[in-house]
Amino acid sequence: MLQVIDAVASTRRPILAGGWRQMVDQLARDVGERVRFHRLAAKKTQSVVAGLAGITADYLYQIERGKKIPTLPVLLALGRALDLPPAALIDDSSHEIAPPHQRAAGEDLHRAMTLPVSADEEPMPLADLRAQINEAWLVWQSSPTRYSQVSGLLSQLIVEVERALRADASADAGIEAYRAAADLYGLTRTVAKRTGRVDLAFLAADRAQRAAEASGDSLRVGAARWNLAHVALAERHHDVAEDIAMSAAHDLREHSGPDAAAVYGSLVLVAGVAAARRRDTWTARDRIRSVTPVAWKTGERNTLWTAFGPTNVAMHAVSIEVEAGETSQACHLAEEIEHERSPSIERRVAFLLEQARSYQQRKDYGSALVLLHSAEREAPEDVAYRPLAHDILRSVVQRGSRTTAKEAAHLADRLSVPVS
Repeated sequence: MLQVIDAVASTRRPILAGGWRQMVDQLARDVGERVRFHRLAAKKTQSVVAGLAGITADYLYQIERGKKIPTLPVLLALGRALDLPPAALIDDSSHEIAPPHQRAAGEDLHRAMTLPVSADEEPMPLADLRAQINEAWLVWQSSPTRYSQVSGLLSQLIVEVERALRADASADAGIEAYRAAADLYGLTRTVAKRTGRVDLAFLAADRAQRAAEASGDSLRVGAARWNLAHVALAERHHDVAEDIAMSAAHDLREHSGPDAAAVYGSLVLVAGVAAARRRDTWTARDRIRSVTPVAWKTGERNTLWTAFGPTNVAMHAVSIEVEAGETSQACHLAEEIEHERSPSIERRVAFLLEQARSYQQRKDYGSALVLLHSAEREAPEDVAYRPLAHDILRSVVQRGSRTTAKEAAHLADRLSVPVS
């Protein structure tokens, strides 16, 4: 609809008149005001937003002045640049609706986390529960079909953890139950976030932190706060995420050993992303530099499933350049990374999508599509679930060359991703 209005409004013939012209002019002003409001609220300059959206600064200036109505692809790109659903630039009361498969997975999690747990059944032996939680984490970080596999496991594991926490047990067994709960709810947080349920992700992160604190395990407390910072980022509370991560990192500074260093480094990386999203790129880069020697000392570690190491640090450096709109630098850094070295398929796919986003911003839609195919080979369900993958795919379909757009449309159809 917006494309039609823009095409008609831009013609030289005076075919719009009276009330119709007024409606178009008012729409242009409303959209322009919202774009400008959200840009200023995010503390982003016109040149940065224009670069992130793949348009000229002059075009953005005309949009904000109400002189032009953005086409739908541009509106989508502006939404990404401002970290907002595009509907918020048209109508502040609009909300995004998750795809059906995401809603179903989210509803299963909601039931498991909110329904009362029966006390009639015996809890699972803690050793078996621990083994199943570790197996679920391993599947989540290594399987290309991790959504299908883990979503079915989580609900029952949540029930079992709650039974274990309620059971009469010795002090040692109680501590082990809290540790198991902290680990499971950390996994629940990331699954809930990926299935579009940030509300459940926050609830899971809060439970993970409470369980970690009850266990008295400092490293698990740090990992739980790392999870909580990720939820704050997902809700665009960048200052809050930064405060949570840096405070937790400070608490771990006196702890020795590679595992403590890995959790510390993971927290600083999250704080770096938070700084980049509030447009403090220099602080973000400083944080990456500060943990680079830490990563070389720890090596590739997966302490409490944080996947910290030289590869993850390098990937975060790319993410920060993408956030800053420095696409050339992001692409240059990405070329030096062997992403296969990361122990987490989630980080590997996120890295591939960040690269695709960089090429999309440079209007190199062919390279963006190549990286989407790489992400699909790595984990097809991730491309089907992740909103960033959907946005890039739509952009390639709508703005790529005829051959590239056709191939992207086939990929979208294969993964049941709507691109219209």
